[in-house]
Amino acid sequence: MNLMERNNNKKNDRKNRQEDIRSRTEEDFEVTDLNEDEDTEEEEAGSGQGFLQKPYMTTVLMGIIVVLLLCIVVLLVRMPSRKDAVQTDGNADLQQDITDYAKEQKEKEERKDNVSDVIVVEPPEKETPKEDAEEETQEEEEPLTTQKPESADSDKTAVVVDIEDENDEAYTKEFILNEALPYFADNNQDAIWDLAHLKRYVKLSKELEGSGKFYYQGDVDADGRPNGKGLAIYEKNSYYYGEWSHGVRNGTGNWFRFYIGQKNKTNAMGKYMAHSYSGQWSNDLPNGDGAEHYEVDISKLERHTRILQNVVGKFSDGLYDGDMYANTVDYIGNVEEWNAVADHGVFTLWRDMSAIGECSVWQNRDDTSLCMDIDKSENKNQGLRELLK
Repeated sequence: MNLMERNNNKKNDRKNRQEDIRSRTEEDFEVTDLNEDEDTEEEEAGSGQGFLQKPYMTTVLMGIIVVLLLCIVVLLVRMPSRKDAVQTDGNADLQQDITDYAKEQKEKEERKDNVSDVIVVEPPEKETPKEDAEEETQEEEEPLTTQKPESADSDKTAVVVDIEDENDEAYTKEFILNEALPYFADNNQDAIWDLAHLKRYVKLSKELEGSGKFYYQGDVDADGRPNGKGLAIYEKNSYYYGEWSHGVRNGTGNWFRFYIGQKNKTNAMGKYMAHSYSGQWSNDLPNGDGAEHYEVDISKLERHTRILQNVVGKFSDGLYDGDMYANTVDYIGNVEEWNAVADHGVFTLWRDMSAIGECSVWQNRDDTSLCMDIDKSENKNQGLRELLK
């Protein structure tokens, strides 16, 4: 074969190979076209991936990531300070609450202290009691008589207090009687003393002077007269609590008189502070066994003097009657005991001293040679003279 033929053969072979390659390429294109739908679906499904694979989007994403990281860092930095701020505010609120609580407690304690010092003010009375500017000087001596003694209160009219018919004003006679009644019923001597010295009691008693009446609270009969047990308030700060019978004191009872702001012959120039009797009563006077008592202010006694404090025995119409016992007290409080015998207010003499106008009526129980004397003219109507007339 010549050179030309070989070249032609080579050209033919090259041409055949090019055709083969072209045919293969077309087949490949046809195959690609056959799978076009599937490739389209894959492209649609992966469009996002393709989008992300674009060069400029990488830069954007990196920027976003950086920004997010910065935000996280900032939040992490600020959270502790914010937490501290919140805690600080909470502590401040708690501290304020504690301060307010302490302040309230202090105010409560102050109010409590003030309450303990509260002074209750009594309502005003209807009238202002008038104080005696001058002390009583002397009372007229009771005339000595041999007639049968009568009760000094026998002609007085009882004023029975009906609390349902009176007003409700404080410190009326109704209030005072109801206030005093339980203490007299219990014979509470200390309470009775305190009550009798209150201005409202002194005022109420003073209102009765010269009226011939007395205030009463207690049991009554069908005619409204004291009957049973009850309390009476008389003039001159005098009281009686005990048994009654149709308007008169009858049975067992206690009588009191308080010398308030008075210095006169009757109470021995202020040496006596109170006078009382406890025992049996009949016909409005002490009758039967009883005890007479004087409350004595020994600071007003002169040196080497003694004064009667208690007399115990039998009484007849208010007079000493029978064997009597007494004790005396002197200026230093020394107590001595004495005996006497009386007959309706007249003492039996232990020795006759009529030559000098005196008679011995009380004999010392420890030393019978020692006697107490009285003026001979006074040896009559010896007894509870304040209850007699």
